[in-house]
Amino acid sequence: MTTFPVRMARWSAGHPWRATAGWFLFVVLCLGAGISAGSNAATSEDFRVGEAGRAEAMAAGGGLEQRPLERVLISAKPGTGTLDRAAADAAARDVTARMRKLPEVGSVATPVRSADGKAVRVDVTMKGPELDGKKHVDPLRAQTAAVQAAHPGLRVEETGSPSISKGVEKLRGDDLSRTEIIALPVTLITLLFVFRSVAMATVPLLLALSSIAAAVGLSMLASHAFPDAGVGTNVILLIGLAVGVDYTLFYLKREREERARAGGRLSPQAVVELAAATSGRAVVLSGLAVAVSSATLYLVDDVIFSSIATGAIVVTLVAVVSSLTVLPALLATLGERAERRALRKAARAAGSGTAPPTPPRQPKTGAGRITGAVLRATSRHPAATLTVAVLATLALAIPLLGLNLTDMGRETHSRSIPAMQAYDRLNHAFPELKSMHQVVVRAEPALADEVTDALRELARRAEADPALAGTAHLRTSPDRRVSLLELPVPHYVSSDAAQASLERLRGTYVPATVGDVPGAHSAVTGDVARYADYPEHQKQKLPLIIGSLLLVTFAMTVWAFRSVVLGLVGVALNLLSAAASLGLLVLVFQGDRAESLLDFTSTGSIGSRVPLFLFVILFGLSMDYQVFVISRIREAVLRGVPTRQAVLEGIGSSASVVTSAAFVMVTVFASFVPLHFMEMKQIGFSLAVAVLIDAFVIRIVILPALMLLLGDRCWWPSRNGRGAQNTVPADRPLQNVG
Repeated sequence: MTTFPVRMARWSAGHPWRATAGWFLFVVLCLGAGISAGSNAATSEDFRVGEAGRAEAMAAGGGLEQRPLERVLISAKPGTGTLDRAAADAAARDVTARMRKLPEVGSVATPVRSADGKAVRVDVTMKGPELDGKKHVDPLRAQTAAVQAAHPGLRVEETGSPSISKGVEKLRGDDLSRTEIIALPVTLITLLFVFRSVAMATVPLLLALSSIAAAVGLSMLASHAFPDAGVGTNVILLIGLAVGVDYTLFYLKREREERARAGGRLSPQAVVELAAATSGRAVVLSGLAVAVSSATLYLVDDVIFSSIATGAIVVTLVAVVSSLTVLPALLATLGERAERRALRKAARAAGSGTAPPTPPRQPKTGAGRITGAVLRATSRHPAATLTVAVLATLALAIPLLGLNLTDMGRETHSRSIPAMQAYDRLNHAFPELKSMHQVVVRAEPALADEVTDALRELARRAEADPALAGTAHLRTSPDRRVSLLELPVPHYVSSDAAQASLERLRGTYVPATVGDVPGAHSAVTGDVARYADYPEHQKQKLPLIIGSLLLVTFAMTVWAFRSVVLGLVGVALNLLSAAASLGLLVLVFQGDRAESLLDFTSTGSIGSRVPLFLFVILFGLSMDYQVFVISRIREAVLRGVPTRQAVLEGIGSSASVVTSAAFVMVTVFASFVPLHFMEMKQIGFSLAVAVLIDAFVIRIVILPALMLLLGDRCWWPSRNGRGAQNTVPADRPLQNVG
């Protein structure tokens, strides 16, 4: 009873108002500090990976980096017939004149008419870095709207990376708002069902939301060390609500059980200390497991995954802090109020001569009917149960053999975004704008003429390639050290033709031309190269991350329970649940069977970030259940209960908490499935399925069957689980210490 969680609980329960005020002051300070410092957004340099990233760095070194580009498309309104050329030319002049007056605009190109004469476009290059375009695009869009109003007989619309990014940002914000509207009420209803008390149900939700608020502020501070790629807040909401409610739920359920066991013979403060000695330790271990697992994402060397890691670590640790500090204070306060209400009711009953009030219904501590039935079947036939469950889970993983990873780029964005509708019409009118290759060459100024000749030869060869079309553009830096050749590609980046053209460019055209210039360094970037290089980067990092996760899972389990066997079991079970959930993800999203049900159009692939995200978050979250369930089993073993009976008792007593926590997590993750963004859909679906499999198959069927077969060998090299420090209070006469 002297462990850190117990000492924290003792102080918090003894000083409830100080602890509560201190927690909310901490939240306010975190938010205030974050807002004052501001968020450090990732720059273009932070997103560079692979050969495409090297080429972009070379181009930036010569001042030839990509600038934010908007395109204004002028076409006939639907149902009005052919385009009036004179009216279109007048509108194009109007666009050009208006855009050139804007301080955000660097240059406006000469209007270009489409090959079929049905559209005219005006290219507007903005000032500043490419990623900053969305911050300054509103004045341009306002001028486009003004031109539309001045020329009502035409359709004048604007698209480009800044407009699309702005639209995506707005749609993502709207989606997240709807997610909160779904997740919060369902979570509250679940907690009401579990606790049958408004106060008890509200506490986990309030702590989770306050933890999220504090984590948002802290993540803004952390962004100055790890730049924010724009996904940090999404991750904090996704993970924060799940783990925040989970940790509080573990603690609350244990406090109610200890209170029921004490039967009024212990003060609320003493009951809270007993809960801290068991569930408090499990919460700390679980939080550390999630944080350490999330930290492996830094190994990806990718700003997006660094942002995900930072958000997950910060919100998890803040949730742990809330469960150790303010939660005991709230529980002690609620316990004291419950005692006072009971005393008042008893006094009123005694004064009126009526029967004493009925004692409150005690919380269930054993297995429910379904869990009990499953455990009885498992205890009778553990080998058969294990075999069937493992084979069924492996069957779910079979589609994983056909996994196809690609980048979920611009083509997958929702067409509810106006800029995406204009994007489709622009590409239809000007197919050569669908994507582009950029060949970047760096050499000494004395070689500039030779490099130019080689790039012109490359452009001449590309003219005969059916996958390349349009006019090539060659630019050279003022110091003549860097040259850049742009080759239009009339195919979307995901098409086989575009990818094949990249292979020919890198494998044949570049080596045969600029590759022959001694002392010249070349690399290929562009839309197609980025699309190809990013998934390849993830594939290369995936074995490293999985290996690190396996090591972390093993080490954390061995450290927590002093058992090598349980460490190996944890690794195997996490791999099994991750493989099954990924298999279901491939089955659902790489085909078209569930398109109408889940409202998506299949790309025939899985987002390249999804497997890494799933493995890391699932391995961390599954440790919640692993630590909580095995802690219950170990408690029984330390009391002298045989391992076989301890397994059945421990899993039976923890089943209701695990299933309730899993339901909350599944609700949170599943609320991301209706979102408009394919990658978010896939992440939400895979995590929801993974938690379902982990909570209802792995922890209630496979784990008990495996531990029943292993028996006392589960604890090797410890003997019956006694090798680790005994953090469970020994049975002793209960005394009121209040």
